[in-house]
Amino acid sequence: MSEPPTPPIEFDPTEQNLAAALRIARPVPGAGFRGALGRHLAEHDLGYGPRPERLRLMVAGYLGAGGLLIALAALGLS
Repeated sequence: MSEPPTPPIEFDPTEQNLAAALRIARPVPGAGFRGALGRHLAEHDLGYGPRPERLRLMVAGYLGAGGLLIALAALGLS
């Protein structure tokens, strides 16, 4: 049997203060770095840019073809 879900952990105020301080002090890369990274990815990573226009249609086609092949294989095994 599965165990019941555990209740959420209650933190004391000092731990909550520490978590808030860490959240505020979290380092974030500068705007220049983020812009350079975006430009680099756009140039070198073909999957980074916009998706193809008919992506859902292509995925549906692949899923349909795969389902058809599985059905044919199941008929061949029976």
